[in-house]
Amino acid sequence: MSRFRDWSANPWGKPRFLVLCTALYLVWSIVPILIAIRFSFNEGRSRSASQGWSLRWYTGDPDLSVLHDTELSSALLQSLRLAAIAVLVTVPLGLALAIGLTRWRGRGAGTARGISFATLVTPEIVMGTALLLVFVHLLTFIPLGTPAQAIGHITFSLVFVIIIVRARLLAIGPQYEEAARDLGASRIQAVRLALLPMLVPAIVASGIIVFAISMDDFVISAFLSSGTSTDTVPVRIYSTGRTAPTPALNALATLTLLLTIVVTVLGFLLWRGVRAVRGSTGSAVGEFATLDAEPFATGRAQP
Repeated sequence: MSRFRDWSANPWGKPRFLVLCTALYLVWSIVPILIAIRFSFNEGRSRSASQGWSLRWYTGDPDLSVLHDTELSSALLQSLRLAAIAVLVTVPLGLALAIGLTRWRGRGAGTARGISFATLVTPEIVMGTALLLVFVHLLTFIPLGTPAQAIGHITFSLVFVIIIVRARLLAIGPQYEEAARDLGASRIQAVRLALLPMLVPAIVASGIIVFAISMDDFVISAFLSSGTSTDTVPVRIYSTGRTAPTPALNALATLTLLLTIVVTVLGFLLWRGVRAVRGSTGSAVGEFATLDAEPFATGRAQP
């Protein structure tokens, strides 16, 4: 009995149940997704019984497939449109805010950093309601639909970019910028040539997360929608799933998952490419050091 107690209570021993817990978690989270994907290729209308394999619900059915059903295809395009806008606007804006908040030293810096995390702890239903009231009663020149939805997605996902980039900035520290400044770089050159290349992993990761959040968002997209023409994939799946769903919804969800995976893989390849280029050319600080020392190494130093 004492041997079993010692075996089970040893925190530094080999994990006994980690593999089992990991396998159970993967099964619980992945198997339902695989089942949904399987029925998107079903030949018949059933979403619970296997009826062969077909691309009917993607392109084959002339009325109900994702390609031919205008409501489903427009929902997918709307989600992609909002996700692209969110990434293109949120990532540069969040990057600038993260650098400013991290490098800011003085009165109000801590308060500003705390306020920047407000949307992270605010329930999304509260955020969606607040944005709806703002656009309906205050900013009436911004119509509901794509403009309002895009602003809502940017507002909600901005904090994630700030968190990811700030974590990378705190890990890097200010010494690389200071070294670049000592070697003759201006403040903008130090940020552009010394700091930004080291922030590429955080920038790519934040872009992927913003894309996934935007594609997955339901509450803000539903609150700020102007009708079926601006419904996103989650809103369309919810509204159609409550009536008479077909495997076309599974196909729509599968396409959304596939697009998210493609964006993730492209982001990873981009990061690998930038890393390879940096490895072959060297760091920007090293280039500054080389340029700074070259006149002295060749004997052409000016008095």
